Amino acid sequence: MPSRTKRMRGSRTHGRGKKSGRGAGIIGGRGQAGLGKTGKIYMLKYDRDHFGRHGFKRPQSVVEANSTINVSELEENIERFVALGFASKSGDTYNINLTDAGIDKLLGNGNIAVPVNVTVAQTSEKAREKIAAAGGSIVE
Repeated sequence: MPSRTKRMRGSRTHGRGKKSGRGAGIIGGRGQAGLGKTGKIYMLKYDRDHFGRHGFKRPQSVVEANSTINVSELEENIERFVALGFASKSGDTYNINLTDAGIDKLLGNGNIAVPVNVTVAQTSEKAREKIAAAGGSIVE
């Protein structure tokens, strides 16, 4: 007995009508197609937030990102700050003005062994402890 395919040779649609023989026609499309119509119940059950916009984006004029530096980075970059004119050395203590350098906050990650007097807008508690332990001070 010949196969169905062989039997249908010469017939344009192979007995499927016009649309169902093309692509994903008979199953209603591929992927997420038809979620607003044939797949509505599925969408309402499993993916309620599929359509529309959700949440909001804060305007960039309102968003404020602090420029920060860690205590360890401060020690690594002391010579660079001196060269750029944001720091000066008096005796064995460095006086560093991070506010002029464009840095808003000093954080306490890492260690510092050099005594420094730092001028900065904000500091973390750990940074304050580590600077004081190294023999320096912080001016806010």
